[in-house]
Amino acid sequence: MEASQELEKSATNYALEAVRLDKQGAKGMAITMYQKAIETLLKLVQLYPDYSLNKVYIQRAIAYQERIKVLQGAMAPPEQQTEPKDVEGAKPGEGKKASYEDLIIKEKPNVRWEEVIGLDTAKRAIKEAIIYPVQRPDLFPLGWPRGILLFGPPGCGKTLLAAAAATEIDAVFISVDAASIMSKWLGEAEQNVARLFESARKSALEDKKPAIIFIDELDSLMGKHSNEVGGEVRVRNQFLKEMDGIIDKGKNLHVYVIGATNKPWDLDWPFIRRFQKRILVPLPDHHARLMMFKHYTSNLTLAQDVDLHELARLSEGFSGSDIKDVCQAAHLKVIGEFFESGQAANKLAKPRPLRMSDFRQILEERKPSVSLDMLTLYNRWFEAFKAL
Repeated sequence: MEASQELEKSATNYALEAVRLDKQGAKGMAITMYQKAIETLLKLVQLYPDYSLNKVYIQRAIAYQERIKVLQGAMAPPEQQTEPKDVEGAKPGEGKKASYEDLIIKEKPNVRWEEVIGLDTAKRAIKEAIIYPVQRPDLFPLGWPRGILLFGPPGCGKTLLAAAAATEIDAVFISVDAASIMSKWLGEAEQNVARLFESARKSALEDKKPAIIFIDELDSLMGKHSNEVGGEVRVRNQFLKEMDGIIDKGKNLHVYVIGATNKPWDLDWPFIRRFQKRILVPLPDHHARLMMFKHYTSNLTLAQDVDLHELARLSEGFSGSDIKDVCQAAHLKVIGEFFESGQAANKLAKPRPLRMSDFRQILEERKPSVSLDMLTLYNRWFEAFKAL
């Protein structure tokens, strides 16, 4: 979704700026940035009520609102509610618990493999790394990969792939926002990282359920930073330590870390090498675009002149999100005409079918969200670091 991606980007930028100001003690300016982030996230939820990440956005907005209350003096700051300097002996207080809960979303996704259109190479690599070892661990005497990096243009299905893998093995799916991990105000961040992995190991060992830790915007956590503060260094080192723990000492532990990034070239090498599988999630090819048009128009009324094969050809270079946007925009165009004509007052009246000209008009008015220069960068990085 081109519009949604712009809103996501704006919300992330506002939040990152708020955290930076927060660290510097500029409370008033930080509050303003947090408020802008909240407004943008809520606008996203309102405009796209069926979007799969809305729960993440709502939780993030709540977390930002709680921080605003702290800055306004409405509640005691987390540092006063917990005892971060005595980690081993301290009992986790309510403030620390709230920080950790704000950090993650733990849910059971319901995404089937058939819903992931195309991406056959990526699906095969994930099956070999996650699905098959869970189904028959006795066939893997050398162990299996536990770190999987998904990279590529935005809107091409990285989150969908991770969710489908979790559904296939009935895993606990822990979704983490990397930018939030790096936010100092979310409690003691390195402790939260430790708790994150501890929760996943507990699921695998005690509950006998595989666990997938999905980290979006991985470059926010593992990217190259020229002006890191001490807290950020500790968080990154803690993450490296936890990754080493499940890779080298996990034995037959079914705990997996799936990281997603649109900017793999920003990742540091120590982090890259801990992801044994590095998988490019590319733009859809002609067949995948055709399948996407069939999927997104399946509940729409189409005129006989609509040629989905031609639409797949005309949409070369478009991402999956772009194609969904095209179908949505064409449908909204027809619905708009229907309401403006006054026919909507008649409950028995129906909008006209979508014509090929509707789709052509939308395709002429919008460009792909991924440029050729970006594609070149992805392919170059893939050739240098691929590990399927």
